Amino acid sequence: MSRVKWLDNAVFYEIYPQSFYDTNGDGIGDINGIIEKLDYITNLGCNALWINPCFTSPFFDAGYDIADYYSVAPRYGTNQDIKRLFEIAHQKNIHILLDLVPGHTSIEHPWFKESMKAEENEYTHRYIWSDDVWKEIPGYKTLRGISDRDGSCVVNYFSIQPALNYGFYEIEDPKWQQPMDAEGPQKSLNEILNIMRFWLDMGCDGFRIDMAEYMIKNDPERKGTIKFWQKVLGIIKEEYPNAALLSEWGTPERSLEAGFDMDFFLHCGNTHYLDLFRENPYFSEDGTGNLNAFIENFKKVYSNTNGKGLMCMPSGNHDMIRISETLSDTQMRLAFAFILSLPGAPFIYYGDEIGMKYLNLVSKEGGYFRTGSRTPMQWNSEKNCGFSTAQSDKLYLQQDPDQNRPTAEQQMADKSSLWNLIKKLIEVRQSHECLQSNAKIEFLEWGYPLIYRRSTAEESILVIINPKNAPTKVDATGEILFTIGNANLENGTCSLDGCTAVFIEE
Repeated sequence: MSRVKWLDNAVFYEIYPQSFYDTNGDGIGDINGIIEKLDYITNLGCNALWINPCFTSPFFDAGYDIADYYSVAPRYGTNQDIKRLFEIAHQKNIHILLDLVPGHTSIEHPWFKESMKAEENEYTHRYIWSDDVWKEIPGYKTLRGISDRDGSCVVNYFSIQPALNYGFYEIEDPKWQQPMDAEGPQKSLNEILNIMRFWLDMGCDGFRIDMAEYMIKNDPERKGTIKFWQKVLGIIKEEYPNAALLSEWGTPERSLEAGFDMDFFLHCGNTHYLDLFRENPYFSEDGTGNLNAFIENFKKVYSNTNGKGLMCMPSGNHDMIRISETLSDTQMRLAFAFILSLPGAPFIYYGDEIGMKYLNLVSKEGGYFRTGSRTPMQWNSEKNCGFSTAQSDKLYLQQDPDQNRPTAEQQMADKSSLWNLIKKLIEVRQSHECLQSNAKIEFLEWGYPLIYRRSTAEESILVIINPKNAPTKVDATGEILFTIGNANLENGTCSLDGCTAVFIEE
């Protein structure tokens, strides 16, 4: 069973707050907009949210560059607004994860400004500074010559994201590299604990942890990082046993050992997630995709996660092109049949439930190619698709210019829409424990078609998905529970048309 009980049947919806719903007409989504759309989320069937960073930030990286961990960004609202969001969401039986970025801050964070000073102070060792501005630091990106302090500061990704100091696992230069138990790293660790306590006390239900595997430097096997999270999460779990912790890691044998409840199949690393939906995707009509590498990794992942935590499958996220860019409406339906019948908690990226398109846009707030997956939600046929009352040129990002663009209102009214299919798939999942987070999975075939069994001691469901545009037959017995496309079960044989999925109660 999941270590946090409410994850047993959780279905998550990911919200990019600046693009979800604008209630004050400034062209940017806000916390009150999320509150107003909670019924939409529950109507779809989702019972948990992951909200991308909503803290005070200069937004050079869309909020992943935090200037104050303890306050909601004014463009989204106030701390009181998000507290009200937690309260109302809980009344509707929705749990909320906030996105926590513990690895780095913005260059505008007061901690970093203090650390830049030449004089020793409380924040001198909160960031990773070398001892000589002229000396290169092999293997690291740095900021150099930015203050009177003699040294270069390590950054995690963009130049505006200086790395917080949690110590080095292997010390190569003791003049400036500190061990994990040094005073500076320990202060950083304790501050992250305080930040987590602050929001948990306010009512949030846990965190998705950004770049979770990169806390400790010179840590090739992540042994130091695992130890770091075991300490942090051990303390949090003792104080907040119902808090859920989700890692951006993609390697469950490490992340779950570190104490996380959930990890992701990611578009980076060795999960082969892209083989499913995006790069020569398996879920395509031509039948040229190959699941061998994904299944091999999945089996390894499953053996590591079973009974210890969850490995979660997303439809996409804010860091990749939308699923609709590479899959047709028909193929998206089959992809969601897969996503919503796997173990682990499924994640639906906002707008994917209506097939919102990926747009080729100029970068906004450090999005670059990702910007086209972050456009405002398309609610209805009114001005700005109902996202905002602002002038169109004031929107956070432009919207899909296609007059036939999908909207939530249109799809909710159309019983044959992608939205209504996803709603039905979630209903089926929630009606059968063997389709939920913890039930067993056994892959039987993974050519065309894909066949797997989900089971508990009480029930068993055979899932057959045939993305290829050609009919097929599979040996099967039982009763058809749910179909996408046309399938017939008779005399021990299930006959499926091309582009069809079927769930069979055995």
